[in-house]
Amino acid sequence: MSNKDETNRGGTPRNETRQNGTQWDETPTTRLRKELPAEVPGVAPRDEAAGEASEPGLTGRQRLVKGLWPPRVTRAQLIVAVLLFGLGFGLAVQVASNSDSGNALRGARQEDLVRILDELDDRSQRLEDEKQGLEKQRQELENSSDQAEEARKQTVEREKQLGILAGTVAAQGPGITMTIEDTKGTVEADMLLDAIQELRAAGAEAIQINGVRVVAGTYLTESGKSVSVDGNKINAPYRFKVIGKPQDLEPALNIPGGVVQTLEKEQATVTVERSTKIVVDALRAAEQPDYARSSSQ
Repeated sequence: MSNKDETNRGGTPRNETRQNGTQWDETPTTRLRKELPAEVPGVAPRDEAAGEASEPGLTGRQRLVKGLWPPRVTRAQLIVAVLLFGLGFGLAVQVASNSDSGNALRGARQEDLVRILDELDDRSQRLEDEKQGLEKQRQELENSSDQAEEARKQTVEREKQLGILAGTVAAQGPGITMTIEDTKGTVEADMLLDAIQELRAAGAEAIQINGVRVVAGTYLTESGKSVSVDGNKINAPYRFKVIGKPQDLEPALNIPGGVVQTLEKEQATVTVERSTKIVVDALRAAEQPDYARSSSQ
């Protein structure tokens, strides 16, 4: 073996001549490196926190603001925000409506508030008197020796009372007369209906408006520039004849924010007069029910 072959076994890189006469251009190690792709140095991930900390001249507050702004809002957060906004808006509207309903009493004078409390006490007393009257009738029926005769008397008396409520019989008694002058034509049917409801709540037992008897099923509608009561057209001035306790009826109409104040805001003139005798003589025809029958039959 020649010195040339020994040198090659040792792996010493050097130029040598092939057997066919050509010379080796490069060593085997260099040839393998050229066949592989060049290595690309990896880029280390940027640490935002470290980068922010390394920025010169930023205080802790400035770094906090930079981290919070601009905000990163997700879809779920946006939906929750919209729902919370809707809930808050609903609560605000409810609170505002409740505040508006109490403005009339909040700005009322002390004597007006005392009058309202007296009216509430009177209503409670009327209900208590009615309860005691019914209990008295029950006791009379239970204790009477001739229960059939006592029952007949109470039935006749009850029939008269129901006739007054139904408008089939005339009635008279103490009460008030309320006259509404509407020269501007601004009084509407719902305002008159509010007056009827307020009078009923104050204990009115019989009501008549311009010759039309008001009963439980009475309805009011607009009829051009006038009002219709149960289909009967009436014109201003509207005259209410009401039977009841005058000391309860008149204050109920004059409470702050009540019927009189509302009508005066519409430029109508309202006068209320007490009387010891009011005659309600407008009658309604007795109506027979089409389907209802007495359960005793």
